[in-house]
Amino acid sequence: MIRSMTAFASADADTPWGALSFELRSVNHRYLELNARLPDELRAIEPALRERVAAKLTRGKVDVNLRFRASDASSSEIRLNDGVLDQLEATAAVFAERFPKFNVDFASLLSWPGVLKREEVDQEGLRQAALDVLERALTDMVATRAREGERLGGFLRDRLEGIANIVTSVRAWLPDIRKVLRARLETKLSEITQSAELLRTDSGRLEQELVLQLSRIDVDEELDRLTAHIAEARRILSAPDPAGRRLDFLMQEFNREANTLGSKSVDQRTTQAAVELKVLIEQMREQVQNIE
Repeated sequence: MIRSMTAFASADADTPWGALSFELRSVNHRYLELNARLPDELRAIEPALRERVAAKLTRGKVDVNLRFRASDASSSEIRLNDGVLDQLEATAAVFAERFPKFNVDFASLLSWPGVLKREEVDQEGLRQAALDVLERALTDMVATRAREGERLGGFLRDRLEGIANIVTSVRAWLPDIRKVLRARLETKLSEITQSAELLRTDSGRLEQELVLQLSRIDVDEELDRLTAHIAEARRILSAPDPAGRRLDFLMQEFNREANTLGSKSVDQRTTQAAVELKVLIEQMREQVQNIE
């Protein structure tokens, strides 16, 4: 399956303990690299977070940002711990007898540990809620990558069709190219032939030179390999597995055959074909870098 490595996704939820919001961003990278930014209250979910991301994504640099805004519903009502206040009252009475000028202000009293009752947060419930939101964000990211990957797949298939057309054209030109080369060699040898006797003496020279030149320009093997690479690329594009690394390797093979085709060229048409091949291959290579 073709999936892009470039995507953005988000998900949020309101919980009894506050609001959760995940943002996921990914760009192309050789491997899976995860950078997680989590609030202190939810740092404990990082191992589970990494495991879930790795289960859905195989490549890309992924930034995960989680924001948590605690609920302030409990702060609207001051709740006092009567038991602690009773203890402080008794202690204050003892101090008052021994230190008549002893005084405690209201703000200091409220800051004493345990005076105010605070709503306990269900840590396990909060963590599970955060992981549920993460799962939704990951589902969104996978879908986004798939949509972008479909576009990239269409782009690559179009370029493969262009490469296939060039290969077909070069095959059709080869008989004419060989014929022209043979005529060119015959003309050259006839120019250096000084007499009929020399021509008879060197009667095998033409065939030897022709065989040598034809072997140097023989590109049937390169064309066969290009055809095989096209078939393999199409198979990879249709397979359900991640395709990025395989396609990246295949682009190197495409480029090698295009270079050889250009170096063996003795005709303007094949020279131009090699240039057009390299342009198409480079366009594919740039897009393959974004494929998971």
